[in-house]
Amino acid sequence: MKFAHATITVMDMEESLKFYQEIVGLNIDSKISTETGPEIVFLGEGETKVELIYYGQNKEIKMGEDISLGFQVESLEEKMNFIQEKGIKIHSGPFQPNPATRFFYVQDPNGLKIQFIEINVSN
Repeated sequence: MKFAHATITVMDMEESLKFYQEIVGLNIDSKISTETGPEIVFLGEGETKVELIYYGQNKEIKMGEDISLGFQVESLEEKMNFIQEKGIKIHSGPFQPNPATRFFYVQDPNGLKIQFIEINVSN
């Protein structure tokens, strides 16, 4: 069995697409929309995707406080600087639970925590 995707119900598809493309760095893989159904966009490359789903009419979205999506980056400092230049507040961190791992969190436009993690395998 393979993990296929994580689904995020979004309040605003354009704002969420902008975040996941510009801030996280994911490319659009495919789009699905019908006259009667929701608008769906899959992002990412490889086996696992992020699915954004928009049902129309902004509605309240409830994100779990203890759920996050993690994305590995080459340089934590560069990503933190980039995030701050874009005017996005760092939610928490940076943390370093061991010599090889450092990470911090931001929130996406829907309140979901996004983790950016640097793993240094030479440590």
